[in-house]
Amino acid sequence: MINIRGITLSLHPFFVILMLFSVMTGHFLELIVLFAIVFIHELGHLAAALLSGVRIRSVQMLPFGGVVEIEDHGQLTAWKEIGIALAGPAMNAAMIGGVLLLREAGWGNGAFLSYVVYGNAMIAIFNLLPILPLDGGKILHAAASLLFPYHQTLLWSSRISLAGSAAVVLVSVFPLLQGEAKVQLNLLMIGVFLLYSNWVDYRHIPFRFTRFLMNRERGYDAAARKGGFAQPIIADQAKHLDSILRLFKRGKYHVVYVMNKQGGVIAMLPEQRLISAYFATERPTLPR
Repeated sequence: MINIRGITLSLHPFFVILMLFSVMTGHFLELIVLFAIVFIHELGHLAAALLSGVRIRSVQMLPFGGVVEIEDHGQLTAWKEIGIALAGPAMNAAMIGGVLLLREAGWGNGAFLSYVVYGNAMIAIFNLLPILPLDGGKILHAAASLLFPYHQTLLWSSRISLAGSAAVVLVSVFPLLQGEAKVQLNLLMIGVFLLYSNWVDYRHIPFRFTRFLMNRERGYDAAARKGGFAQPIIADQAKHLDSILRLFKRGKYHVVYVMNKQGGVIAMLPEQRLISAYFATERPTLPR
């Protein structure tokens, strides 16, 4: 574990296990190249996050990428999140371009350069799968949050990630199901990690949604400065408070119009009032 200007750099235990496995199988050089590719990939995320004004807590290296932990107090917009996620594969694309130029010029070992191109392509393509916490999953989650209520985005991005993780596990053991006595062990380990990680995240959806509500206060000031229009939400007076809050969207300021059975407006409530009432009376429950 290394600390550089308040940013903690560390290896995930999964990476350490793979490193030991590579030493035993004689593929340590390939692992070093893979580590360098992943590290540069993560530097892309790190640079994009810092340029976006986001504070970085830690970077944890994984064999297929890494996890950048940031301090998000409501300032990370969906577009910033998409830009940060794309920065990693963009670094892979830049490395591929640089290596191809070297190979075209006849510099370096051809087989080694081809392996570097292959490694970058595999890391970039795998990370663009729509599975959290991969870059593709983050892009899908951020893009969906622009269109759909945030709670719905949390719920379905987690479900898609769980299904995608299970698919990775199935692909890894597919040769075994076909009667072949072999399993893609590295892919199986990655699939199991993704499946476990997304199951934990799914169970934590109520707390992630609570954090989303707690960070909305910054949106009030931003909406006031911009002078933008509030997005209305129409709710029946019998509708539960929790159900109304689940209609809130990322980057939008809401005013809730409470209607009676005759269709008349009986109250117009800014979202602050509802959030305050929620924290005074509600406790997080499991997602439905």
